[in-house]
Formats: sequence, structure tokens, C-alpha cells
Amino acid sequence: MAEFVGTALLVFFGVGSLVLAGDYINAVGISFAFGFTLIAIAYAFGRISGCHVNPAVTLGVLLAKRIDIRTAVEYWVAQLVGGIVGAAVLFLLAKQVPRLVTSDAFGSNGYGGRSPVGIGGGGAFLAEVLLTFLLVFIFLTVTSKVALVGTEPLPVGLALTAVNLVGIPLTWTSVNPARSLGPALFAGGGALSQLWLFLVAPMIGGVLAAGLHMLTHPGQPVAEEEQVAGARPHTLWGRRHGGRGPATGEPEAKGPEAA
Repeated sequence: MAEFVGTALLVFFGVGSLVLAGDYINAVGISFAFGFTLIAIAYAFGRISGCHVNPAVTLGVLLAKRIDIRTAVEYWVAQLVGGIVGAAVLFLLAKQVPRLVTSDAFGSNGYGGRSPVGIGGGGAFLAEVLLTFLLVFIFLTVTSKVALVGTEPLPVGLALTAVNLVGIPLTWTSVNPARSLGPALFAGGGALSQLWLFLVAPMIGGVLAAGLHMLTHPGQPVAEEEQVAGARPHTLWGRRHGGRGPATGEPEAKGPEAA
């Protein structure tokens, strides 16, 4: 539920800033809208699910061996459905705005004639791979240290802002298949025919980020330290309070009997 709601909110407010307010806030404002929204929902849901809200991030976390394949599939389903629902609510709102064009637009990603600078398919693919690589690598890196508990959303939100600043003129910035899928379904036309690129390229970027992270940050030192210290299981954004033990699944002992 956290991944579903979080992704829906990211799409509604992030893509909504482009669709409803793009003419007033331009690329800089849209970029900050995405970044600020991610920071806010990360503080709201990070301790529940880690707040991936992005299939490429979940793939990177899976390859980094922090979650299992079943959890990853559940996250992907929640994220994709959340992206569609967020886009649906935004579409209903956009239809209330007179003279607002949604056909073949609606904040969808694109290349060629659908790119602000006319970048071709190859360039768009490379851009999305590189931009997603940065976002996922930063996510994996800052969430691997206990010392960053409580502040991890900030660098990830800033990274999303940065990739949007670069990517909006190129492809309207995807770096997130769930962000691309929802708007494309309601835009139709060229948005759907080009959707494949914005589903595939971010996932490749996530794979590359996970590969580099495993080279630069081997051994998962946080997990080892917590295992030695006997700490409670942690989520990617911080520690989980209460809950169940990491191995047995039994409720953690509390009170005098814990001794």
C-alpha cells in the first residue's frame, strides 16, 4: 500500500506540475516539484516500504540483495498500478481545465518530434540509462549507512531534481517506468508507441547502478554491523520500530521479559 500510494502521489504531483503548471513554473519548477514530492513521501512511507516508488530502484535493490524476488514483484505491481491511478486522478482534474490539451501529451515522455530538443531514439535511450543510473546509485549508496538515518530522503530527492533539470529538455524525464506508464496510457498516440523506451532504459540504468554499487560498496557493512550489535531490522530509509524479528518472524520481546 505504501508503494502504491507513494507512486500515485509522485505521479500526480510531479507530472501534475508539468501538465497543470508547466507554463508558469518551467523546467526548474517541475524539477523541484518532483524532488520535493519524493522527499515528502519518503518521510511519510520510508519506514514502511523504503519508498522506492520506482521499478528501476526496486530492481537495483533486488540486485544488491536487500530484498527477495517475491518482494520485488509485489513492489513492481504496486508501483505500476499506483502510477496508473495517479495519472487517472490527474487526468480527471486536467479535464476540468478549459483548453488544456491532453491527447498525445499529458506529461508523457518522448523522443524525436515529441522531445523538446528533438533528440533521437538512441540519444533518448542513452540519456534515460545515464540519468536513472545516477538516481539509483545515489539511492543505493545513501541508504547503505546507518549514520544517514533520518536524512536519506534529501540526497535522493536532490538527485531526482538534478536528473529532471537535465532530462526535461531531452525526454521530459522518465527515469521511472511507473511515472511513464500512467501518463502514456491517457495520452495515447505517439506516447504509447514510444513507451517501450521509457520502460526498458530506466531498468538498464538500475542494473548498471547496482553493479557499480556492489563494486564500490561491497559486503553490505550496515547489515553486518546490525547483526553483530543485535539491532532491530531496518528499512532502506531508516530503522523500523517494533515489528517482527528478522529471522524467526516472531514478535520482538519487549519489557522486563526481554532480559
